[in-house]
Amino acid sequence: MNFYQTSVFSSLLFHLLLLLGISPLLPGIIARTKAVIAGRQGPPLLQPYSDIRKLFRKSMVISRTTTWLFRAGPVVGFAVPLLAAMLVPFGAMPAPLSFTGDLVLFVYLLGLARFFTVLAAMDTGSSFEGMGAAREATFSVLVEPIIFVAFVVLARSSNSLTLNTMLSAGAGGALFSGPAAMSLILISFCLFIVLLVENCRIPFDDPNTHLELTMIHEVMVLDHSGPDFALIQYGAAMKLLLSAVLVLDLILPSSGSMLFDGFALVAGLMVLAVCIGLVESAMARLRLIRIPQLLVGTTLLSFFAFILVLR
Repeated sequence: MNFYQTSVFSSLLFHLLLLLGISPLLPGIIARTKAVIAGRQGPPLLQPYSDIRKLFRKSMVISRTTTWLFRAGPVVGFAVPLLAAMLVPFGAMPAPLSFTGDLVLFVYLLGLARFFTVLAAMDTGSSFEGMGAAREATFSVLVEPIIFVAFVVLARSSNSLTLNTMLSAGAGGALFSGPAAMSLILISFCLFIVLLVENCRIPFDDPNTHLELTMIHEVMVLDHSGPDFALIQYGAAMKLLLSAVLVLDLILPSSGSMLFDGFALVAGLMVLAVCIGLVESAMARLRLIRIPQLLVGTTLLSFFAFILVLR
């Protein structure tokens, strides 16, 4: 293999190792952080790995009223984060796939996963799951403008339409000067809010609740079991890691050493997981009518960041 092929293979291997090997650790760190803050012992850090392994060994119970869409939801939810991650640089390690306009494909790959999750929930014919699907679709409409405006700001700052260059601009120091520095801070905060929304974290949703009037994402997967539910859990962990990488790509400086930057990214993922646990320990879940207000406010904040880079 030539140097280019070796580089692509190394990047692909690094992405897969982080996604498949490290992603289940992040929910474990969040749960353990919340337990420590609450004064409890809490579950082991590796509990998510054990849960996924047990689910793969269990049998499935499938309603006779469902169609192939019910089975397709977990598969798409697992496959999409794997494919979307191939478009995103992991720290100093460039994305294995990169082309002009790949940011659009990235956003709509995540939208595809949500679309199939909603279809799988509605395919059960349950009004309860339909309620959660309606809420999920509503919040997704409010989240997508934040992501697109954030990417427009990064595209303007880096003069590029590829995620490789856009997300590396902060690490390379291109945005750390004048108004551009403030826009980077604002966009990083907006993407952190997107992380909480997209991964069903407090204050937008509670992944551990089973109260009928407050469930959003969890209500859509109540009828899944066995390997299908394991795919959902694994896909959710990979999506959490992918969302965290988007934030860390903007705030972690680059040292020029692939090895050091790789360790820094892993350490940053763990620190960010602790931060999510602290946020969930300090805040309560917002009322449903307050969530759109916060998301609209975050959208306006991203537009303000866009105005800053126009100067």
